[in-house]
Amino acid sequence: MLEALGLKASEEATYRSLIATPAATADLATALSRTPASVEEDLTTLIGRGLVSRLTGTPVRYAAAPPSVALGGLLTARREELRTAELAIVALAEQHRMAATDRAAGDLIEVVTGVEAVRQRFLQIQWAARERVRSFSTAPFVAVPPSDNTAEDRGVDRGIEYQVVIERDVLTTPGVAAGTIDSIRKGVQVRVADKLPIKLMMADAELALVPLATEPGGEPAAVLLHRSGLLAGVEALFEAVWQRSYPLRADALGVLEEEREGVISELDRKILALLLAGLTDEAVAGQLDLSLRTLQRRLRALMDLAGARTRVQLGWHAARNNWA
Repeated sequence: MLEALGLKASEEATYRSLIATPAATADLATALSRTPASVEEDLTTLIGRGLVSRLTGTPVRYAAAPPSVALGGLLTARREELRTAELAIVALAEQHRMAATDRAAGDLIEVVTGVEAVRQRFLQIQWAARERVRSFSTAPFVAVPPSDNTAEDRGVDRGIEYQVVIERDVLTTPGVAAGTIDSIRKGVQVRVADKLPIKLMMADAELALVPLATEPGGEPAAVLLHRSGLLAGVEALFEAVWQRSYPLRADALGVLEEEREGVISELDRKILALLLAGLTDEAVAGQLDLSLRTLQRRLRALMDLAGARTRVQLGWHAARNNWA
């Protein structure tokens, strides 16, 4: 657990044992089921780090320094190291951007081949983002399923703005709806489109990963684009699709909760939101665990309540009255 502070597992075990009770070296070796020589080596290291002190008297005894003081100092030192590394990364990134103007055309495009290589670039692009990550999500998921995108949570925690456009059919994939709920609730902006032209992952206006089409059973590949006119075109494509896509709310897909006071219930709001996103009656019923008959009965009741003769009129009324 304390390896992040530079302690080996054996050193941590020795320190924890001393936290519980000061002991002689022989007692520690017995308690830890280790040789006295190995325990003595750990104690020497811990003393050098200021985590343990040797007490006077006979037999030789040791005491652990208070964790809040000793470990707090190590934590501060490690934070400073990470801060220094972060500044070095910023400097290298700036140097990389300045050198981009002198690159040959071939240096602006990198072909990445293989599942693991594509996966690494997919995550690295998000780690490299300083302000915004934009992506198109389409099925099938070959290299990185949505549930494996560990970089998203870290990016959101760093204050990175995420904008994701999901192809409508993806919402019917098992597990995707639940993952989308979590993402929206964490601050990710999600919109739905009927069809997306490509898969895409883009960091700021600096990098973009565009998967290449592969034959069934073939090895996945992708193109990594650096800042260039081609990347600017991809960025313009994203913005055009984003503007035409339908915003998705978390409560449109969420688990049914207690009905709120008001004209319509929470379930009705979810039904309307999914229908406005373009899902079929069958898909909506499946997402909300309803029978098709129940769904259509509730829609009929909503149309009566809104005084609507068609679903188009119902959608207009729902938008105007903030029903979805």
